[in-house]
Formats: sequence, C-alpha cells, structure tokens
Amino acid sequence: MSEQFNEQIIKLTHALQNLRDKKAAVYFLTMDTKGTAKASVALIYDIVKELINLGYNAIIMHEKEDFHDVTTWLGDDYAGVPHVSIESKKVEVILSDLVIIPEVFGHVLEQTKDMPCEKMVFSQAYDYVLETIPPGMTWPSYGVHNALTTSTGQTEYLKTLMGSVSYREITPKLGGEFKKLESPQPPLISIHTREPRDTMKIIKTFYIKYPQFKWITFRDLRNLKREKFADDLSESFISVWVDDVSGFGTFPLESMKCGVPVIGKVPNLKPDWMTENNGIWSYEFNQIVEILGSFVQKWLEDELPEELYEAMDKTVEKYSDKVFKTSVSDIFNEIYDKKIMEIRRNLEKLKPVTVTEEVTEE
Repeated sequence: MSEQFNEQIIKLTHALQNLRDKKAAVYFLTMDTKGTAKASVALIYDIVKELINLGYNAIIMHEKEDFHDVTTWLGDDYAGVPHVSIESKKVEVILSDLVIIPEVFGHVLEQTKDMPCEKMVFSQAYDYVLETIPPGMTWPSYGVHNALTTSTGQTEYLKTLMGSVSYREITPKLGGEFKKLESPQPPLISIHTREPRDTMKIIKTFYIKYPQFKWITFRDLRNLKREKFADDLSESFISVWVDDVSGFGTFPLESMKCGVPVIGKVPNLKPDWMTENNGIWSYEFNQIVEILGSFVQKWLEDELPEELYEAMDKTVEKYSDKVFKTSVSDIFNEIYDKKIMEIRRNLEKLKPVTVTEEVTEE
C-alpha cells in the first residue's frame, strides 16, 4: 500500500511542478474549416497565440492528421502556432494537462471521459450544445464541470441546462485589420448571413422594391481571407447581418470598428453588446429591406445621426487587444491557481497517510 501512495505522491508532485513552470499542455481541440474563414476558429487561434506569449504550453489539437493550414485565411502571423492530431496517436495527455473542447465536439466528450486530465468545454455557438450530445446527457455526465463562453447571455442560458458547471467568460478581440476608411465610402453594401438564401433574398427584394438604387452594389463577405474581408467591409457605407443562432455576433462589431453602421436582425439570443443606439436592429427578417431602403436615402441626403457613430465607437472599445489579453491572462491564471491548490490539497491528504502506514509497519 505504501508503494502505491508513494507513486501517487510522485505523480502529483510532478503535476504540481508542471503547472508551476507552465509546462503542462493546454490543448484546444479545433475543427478543420478546410480553408473557410470562421470567426469561432479564429478566436481559438487568437487565444492560443496569446497563451504562448504568456508562457503557457498551448497547442491546437485536430482530430485528423491532414488538417488544412489556417494561414490561407488567417494570415502568416499564425504559421508558428503548434499543432497535434489525435489521429497521429502521438498525443500523450497527463494529469497536469488541460483539454478544452468546443461545444460542437459532443462525441469527443464521450471518448475522453476517462482521460486523466481536466477537460473543459468552450461554448461559442450555444445552438449546437444539445445537438451534439444524447438526450438527457449534460457536460457533468462526462466529468466536465468547467466551461468557457464569450458572453453573459450564453452563460445564463447554459446555466439552465448544464447543472453543476462553473463558467468563465473570455472577451474576444477585434483585429487591427478592421479600421475606418480615410476616404469617403463608395456605394457598397456588405452583407453577411448564416444562410446563403437569406443573402440572395435580401438583395433581390431590395432591387425590386428600390429600382432607383440599382447602381448600389452588394458584397457577400463569406469565405474571404481575413485581410480581404476587413478591407471590403471598411469600404462599405452600410452592412447587413442576419444570424439567428449567433452566440456572440462578431461581424457587427467588426463592422462598427470599421465605422460602418449595421442593419441586423436580433438573434434568438440577444448579444450582450447590442443596444438600441449602436445599430439599426429588427426582430423581423422581412423588415430588413425596408430599413435598408430608408437608410440608403438618409445616407444620400447626409442625414445619418452622429449619435449612431458615437455609440458604435463606444461599443467596440470593450473588444480591444488590451482587454482581450487581460481577459485571457486573468482566466488562465485563475485556472492554473485552482489546479495547483487542488493538487496541493491532495498531496496533504496523501502524505500523512504514508507516514502513518510506515510507522504501523515498524
């Protein structure tokens, strides 16, 4: 029995040292977008990059070995981010490690429930949470009691579903490539919808109802490289956004940072940042075109309220690089401190038992 306890003490002591030295791995399981731009994946890469800058051993983990390189759409700044794949069978997870699993990987929660390290869910798209796990199951069913989200709205929603789970909220950042155009904006409308059919419906309806505005061009911004996406967005005088199941709403914020007002449909889960002053919002999809037509007329007549632009600037201040870095640092320092305290408590429980046993054997 004494040998068993000593082995456990050695294992815990090693884990404690790994955590103190930040050698413990932080694995972020990430989907392969196959070269398609995706804001949720970009945020994971931003977090991993920042953790590496802070001295953590952060690593992107893919399911398959032949994953697509994100530099094709995120840019060369992400070329140095380390990757591993589950398929390669070269991933050796130990007690001190942390595996962070996005909500879309419900099947992985089952596969990893006996893993020797702590697991945590990262929920950015609340709508997928229940789609990926069997009826009646929750995250604690798989031994997961901690989660990350990107908004208070998501956190409050998940609290009604998942029971004994603790939540921490990471504040996403808006990249430096999103900036205001110095010259006057041309007659371009950027549009971003979850469903392609919604994009076409808005464009076709607009040209039918407002034939006098046929000289105005729409740009569909899906599947562009990040820099091209930002450049095209900044050249617009207005943007249109429809995404009923958005968990955070990155696109409207990127638009605001470019100084481009947003006309959008309020998602099923209203974003934390959304106010009645920082955009033109509607609960009805069918009202979007009429609102857009009215906005275009006001833009042509130079009658847009200055208060709208002031509210946009104030909104995006919260999503600066500085706030993001502080958010990541505070959250992972807290996670590591908690893990260190837990291991210390376990060591304190084990050491006296070992001493007592040795005395009894004598």
